[in-house]
Amino acid sequence: MTFNHNNKQFNISRYPKSENRSLRPWSAADEHVLKHLAGLDIATDSLALYNDRFGFLSCILNKIAPTNVVDYKSQEKACRMNIKANRLKTTTDQMVTSLTPIPHVVQTAVIKIPKSLDLFRLQLHQLHPHLRAKSVVICSFMTRNFSPSMPAIAEAFHADVEQTKAWKKSRLLILKKKKPVKKASILNNLKWKEDIVLQQYFGVFSAENIDTASRFLIDHIKLDDTDKRILDLGSGNGILAVAMRAQKKDCDIHLMDDSFLAIESAKLNLTDERTHFHFNDTLDEFEDDFFDRIVSNPPFHFEYENNIEVALGLFNQARRCLKDGGRLQVVANRHLNYKTHLRKLFDKTTNIAQNEKFVIYECMK
Repeated sequence: MTFNHNNKQFNISRYPKSENRSLRPWSAADEHVLKHLAGLDIATDSLALYNDRFGFLSCILNKIAPTNVVDYKSQEKACRMNIKANRLKTTTDQMVTSLTPIPHVVQTAVIKIPKSLDLFRLQLHQLHPHLRAKSVVICSFMTRNFSPSMPAIAEAFHADVEQTKAWKKSRLLILKKKKPVKKASILNNLKWKEDIVLQQYFGVFSAENIDTASRFLIDHIKLDDTDKRILDLGSGNGILAVAMRAQKKDCDIHLMDDSFLAIESAKLNLTDERTHFHFNDTLDEFEDDFFDRIVSNPPFHFEYENNIEVALGLFNQARRCLKDGGRLQVVANRHLNYKTHLRKLFDKTTNIAQNEKFVIYECMK
């Protein structure tokens, strides 16, 4: 899609691509940020961008060399793809994560407030040491997604929190006058069993409890002697891998997730030498016929979007990476009807368990 800004045309695309034409690679909240920034004098190398999912702001503000805080591999790929497509300059040190110090003083920061307000808190926490007395933080959101917790969280870090009037159904929170803030934990503890407590960084899926779909799948994972290489696809904090490792010590377990914070959380929960971690959104790094078993509780919520296209793409890649006779086990909400799609990919697809909310599919190659 094209966007005109200051008489220059930018071509911005979504990654991964979507067949849903109603899904754009930017929102009115992003445009609201540009409108506000037009009245500010921002020095080069003093701007930090958070949650710029497809690189829209990274491209348009490229001349002032913003630092892009990237927490998803797909986000990193989207930003690089759109920067390249628009023939703009970038350097590797312009991308950091929410666990990495920003390599310069931040005069202005832009945060597109994520659905996870825990993640919003973590990002404000990471940003805080890099701000100076006159620094400004601009937080954008669509009005329909407003929560009173948004300004409440901001007020823990800034003395001056102002909410703008609505523009194209979006609003901004303008944060000034940073407060002294004590160092605090950015980890949640999740009790699984009496003697097992998992850790995960703020912003990782299911912040308060092990989610019920994963619990249901764990009850139906029975590893075999032939399971030498296993993949936990969309691993989150690693709960499925923790459960499988308890069953079987002599196998290689790989965990892959699009979320950097999820993978870093999983590393806290699994420390043995035969567990391997992959921060990625595709299985391209794995050879054909590589795994004996793949298990997955795949996402279909992406911020405020519901979209099964990513999961379907992963199922297709999973088939390539499974050995002949290998199995894919997927837990999903019953209404998603993944079976229709899985039967087109695999020689045999069966429901091995279901309850009032979830179903577990087992697919044989």
